[in-house]
Amino acid sequence: MPPSVADMADRRRGPQRTTPTIYDVAAAAGVAASTVSRAFSRPGRVNAETAARIRETAERLGYRANPLARALPTGRTSMLAMVVSDVTNPFYFEIIRGAEVAAAEQDYTLLVADVHEDASVERKALERALPLVEGVVLGTTRMSDSAVRVIARERPTVVLNRVVAGIPSVVTDNAKGMRQAVEHLGGLGHRTLAYAAGPEASWADGVRWQAMREAAHALEMRVHRTGPFPPTLAGGALAAGAVLATGATAVVAYNDLVAIGLLRRLTHEGVRVPQDLSVVGFDDIFGAELCTPTLTTVAAPLTALGRYAVRTLLEDAGTRTPSTVRPARLPARLVERESTAPPPTP
Repeated sequence: MPPSVADMADRRRGPQRTTPTIYDVAAAAGVAASTVSRAFSRPGRVNAETAARIRETAERLGYRANPLARALPTGRTSMLAMVVSDVTNPFYFEIIRGAEVAAAEQDYTLLVADVHEDASVERKALERALPLVEGVVLGTTRMSDSAVRVIARERPTVVLNRVVAGIPSVVTDNAKGMRQAVEHLGGLGHRTLAYAAGPEASWADGVRWQAMREAAHALEMRVHRTGPFPPTLAGGALAAGAVLATGATAVVAYNDLVAIGLLRRLTHEGVRVPQDLSVVGFDDIFGAELCTPTLTTVAAPLTALGRYAVRTLLEDAGTRTPSTVRPARLPARLVERESTAPPPTP
């Protein structure tokens, strides 16, 4: 009987290649499959000559050990998770890069989860990630303190830009940065300031507002809180009307995205920055120098935040007992650009 079309296609394709297994390696190396497993997961428990022969055989056959399967008996996956509230926010660009560099230095892979500013999405993402990772960095988490502690009981955890009692955390010195911003505006002659607030659940927002009130009181200045607003360009546009209604001659925004969105809306409304209203941002993200006018802002050490968080996490992961629960505060500094000037003459 003549061959079918399917038979002819199979012949053209030739013999089907299969992925080599641990048993193929064991047979070719002349050892038990359990010995091959130990050679990859616990090399110290296999004779050096035997381990070298197994690795050579695996390389020749094209065998690659599954890191997740290899992790089952040891609990080691060499993977970490970083959870961020909005990966499209430039605030996270340098933080993620710093975290990746620190993880790679210790032969770890960093998984990044974007939870869209939603605490429920964040919890679901963590439920999926926890079995696969050895530790977690929570970047500006919106979860409650109790929920964060539940995560920390399951895996070593470090919190970014927030302080949770009993959990290692890495934060920018928000209070010092805000004082520098208020003193800068006071030195220019401003006496009435506005604050364009961020999310109510944001720990950093609370710290910044409190520091602004204290610094303004010390300098005998008036302050008005507006918001809360989403920490986005659209949130900044929403803030414009409320800020102008305060009669303030300068405004400090929750972050740079809010400040840039505010700048754009003010320009659209015919309000000149800084001639009519001075604007200060927070974080010094990519783009703060690209807007018109360039943005005066409180610079956060973003790359250092990510790097320090991962290094702290790996130190604690080795002991399962945090070496310290006191927050690490990294310095902030004011960067003066074109968006601030003396107030308009009455």
